[in-house]
Amino acid sequence: MKHIPCALTIAGTDPSGGAGIQADLKTFQELQTYGMSVVTSVVAQNTTGVQDVHHLPVEFIEQQLESVFSDMPVHALKTGMIANEPMMEVIARYITNTKKEVAYVMDPVMVATSGDPLIVEEARHFLKKELLPMTTIVTPNLPETEFITGRQIESTEDMKEAAAYIVDELGAGAALIKGGHLQGKAVDFLYDGHHIYTFSEERINTKNTHGTGCTYSAAITANLSKGFSLYEAVLHAKKFVTEAIRYSFPIGSGNGPTNHWATRIE
Repeated sequence: MKHIPCALTIAGTDPSGGAGIQADLKTFQELQTYGMSVVTSVVAQNTTGVQDVHHLPVEFIEQQLESVFSDMPVHALKTGMIANEPMMEVIARYITNTKKEVAYVMDPVMVATSGDPLIVEEARHFLKKELLPMTTIVTPNLPETEFITGRQIESTEDMKEAAAYIVDELGAGAALIKGGHLQGKAVDFLYDGHHIYTFSEERINTKNTHGTGCTYSAAITANLSKGFSLYEAVLHAKKFVTEAIRYSFPIGSGNGPTNHWATRIE
């Protein structure tokens, strides 16, 4: 293999395997990308919620980043759970140093599917002001979009306007606004600074959606690491996560996890 696409996830863990770094690495593997990870927080969680969180020392997060970037190629990276501002500051330094060469996908994780908060209030503002302008693409769900924009999102038109605001006013490279919290078809809108693209798939009637945001953004990251255009990366990632939800697992007592090998089911 002359070229091996390599993707890095910087996020928290999920010992139940449905979200966080575990979901990211499963997605990278399914999409034939070499996956690497930097752990920000160790999270005790399962399908019912978050039981406890241990944030790693910032110095150790920096050492992990240095270990990867000093030795391994990184063609695309994503951030998920970054719990506090000091973590974000050190991650921002590495993103700044690699910005021209590496696609950066931000999944602005703020709460778990269960509703448990995963980021402190002050850090949300740093994420919006400092990290967001560094992104190739940011992938907020509707509650995250409402925080980032300060606007209430109740319709597809609101979603389109929010995408344009995040790019044109806040400086993101592109914004993918996910419509999973609305009714009807699962419709997402991508704005790249020039065009609005629509991605629509049927809505799967299931409560088993644990880790969908992680999986979707990881699939985009994997596709970008392989040289896909932004539109192609989102298009294929949307299909990947839709199948992962369609064949999700009814395991656990809460919101079951998505199925990362769903596209291999015949």
